[in-house]
Amino acid sequence: MVQEKKLMSSQGWVIPLQVLKKLLPKGFALYLGLIVAISWVIFPVQAENQIPSTWRLAPNILIQNLENPIVVTCVRLDGRCLFEVADQRSALPERVKTLEQRLRDINSLYVRSDNAQLQIRQQETGNLRNIYVSVNDIEIRLLTITSWDAAIQGINITTKADQIVRQIEEGLKRSKYERQVEFLIRQGIIAASIVAIIFLTSWIISRTKTRLQLVKKQFASSVASNSQSLSTQLKQRQHWHVKEVEHRLLQMAQAVIWVGGILFILNLFPYTRAIPFLILDFLQIPLKIGIVGLGTYVIIRLSYALIARFNSALASNYLRTQEANRRLQLRIKTISGVGKGVVTISWIGVGILAAFGVSGVNIAPLLAGVGIVSVAFSLAAQNLIRDAINGFLIILEDQYAVGDYIKVGEVGGMVEKINLRITQLRDAEGQLITIPNSEIKIVANLSSNWARADLFIPVAYQTDVNKALELIGLVAEEMSHDSLWQENILESPQVLGVDNFGERGVMIRVWIKTEPLKQWSVSREFRRRIKVAFDEAGIPIPLPQQQVWFKDSEKSIT
Repeated sequence: MVQEKKLMSSQGWVIPLQVLKKLLPKGFALYLGLIVAISWVIFPVQAENQIPSTWRLAPNILIQNLENPIVVTCVRLDGRCLFEVADQRSALPERVKTLEQRLRDINSLYVRSDNAQLQIRQQETGNLRNIYVSVNDIEIRLLTITSWDAAIQGINITTKADQIVRQIEEGLKRSKYERQVEFLIRQGIIAASIVAIIFLTSWIISRTKTRLQLVKKQFASSVASNSQSLSTQLKQRQHWHVKEVEHRLLQMAQAVIWVGGILFILNLFPYTRAIPFLILDFLQIPLKIGIVGLGTYVIIRLSYALIARFNSALASNYLRTQEANRRLQLRIKTISGVGKGVVTISWIGVGILAAFGVSGVNIAPLLAGVGIVSVAFSLAAQNLIRDAINGFLIILEDQYAVGDYIKVGEVGGMVEKINLRITQLRDAEGQLITIPNSEIKIVANLSSNWARADLFIPVAYQTDVNKALELIGLVAEEMSHDSLWQENILESPQVLGVDNFGERGVMIRVWIKTEPLKQWSVSREFRRRIKVAFDEAGIPIPLPQQQVWFKDSEKSIT
């Protein structure tokens, strides 16, 4: 009975069912499944007798300063590590294979007989120790303990031999006990409980995922519509990113629960305990890379949420008028696009380096090489650096944003894209113009906060100027109060008066303050109304004209 308790305590994973019953009604099934699966996969299980870790998946280097280094690994029985041995890297796999085959033969003899007599003895041969295992009348030489084996723990060969003898004896007795019917029934009950927990937690996660999907759709539709304020849209976008992270984590949790639960169940029985080790040994690097990839994705999404939160704070602090609202929308759109691009590239780079690191690749030379390449690249690509600096200042100072109409030198158009390197414009002919940010010295923004329709109305010299001014003012006031146009006209139009005398006649100047990008449509409509009003009043729109004077000695002729 004492031996049974000892063996049961060495399992390290038996959880009372009463505890499970208390936790499940409180909603801890999800967290329990995650903790059980992840801790079982990741953290080593240490027995009371200090058996080496069951989940040492790869050999550890003991002595590295050799062409053929000395490495350490486990010798297993029923998938459990009994003891550790050390040898040269080239010879270790064959030695471990031979030892494990002998252990299986010994265990098979010992388990088949209920009254089998187990004896383990040592025999000294020079500076080495041979260990022999006898089952009834059959004796098998198991292994020879070397100085490298003793160097694993920094002890002498005699102490190491005594330790391995004790570990082999306990391991064989444990293996025999675990094949008894009572133990298998107990493990079967535990396995059934784990299966129930897996199904319950998976069902809870599925329900939670369904609710999250509905919430994400609501947020997505709210962000897509323009019926809500910008601040509300930004908050909903932030919540959408957070819910997306929760959804991906729940998917990962569901996969971990199923895979971890199945591996846990396989580990309960001596006949299948080696399978989880083989699976984890085969998938060790892909699992690590997958975890790094998931972590990178989660961090990127959380960074998007932080960008949305920053934009939301910016909107709440600066939203005051309709003009400011529109301007801020353009600025936030630009900041979001550039910020997401920088964050995505940065975190993907970090994720790639982390993936190399967990895969066993020494990233120190890689980082040094990247540093050298970066220095060389910076010297060879100074224009790109200037582009990036100028692009950052353009965004920081809000010189223009996506959706603005700007003029840069001889070209102008609507800003379609802006990042740290280039600005792309679409002109009136539909041409896409790409300008490096370092080339933008002076920029005219025609849509920042508000715009102005600057109109010159020609009137013939023979026309009564006062009458023309009065008629133009009436047309301007009528248009500013028109329900179709008053939203685009911010202030009452200003008829400035006679601005110039030109070839076509007297030039009367009119200013109309409009919403950004509405100055051209307002100008076209105002000119149409002026033409109609002038036609009704009998005021002609003059054509370009010239007067030529001929003068001789007696008279002047026109």
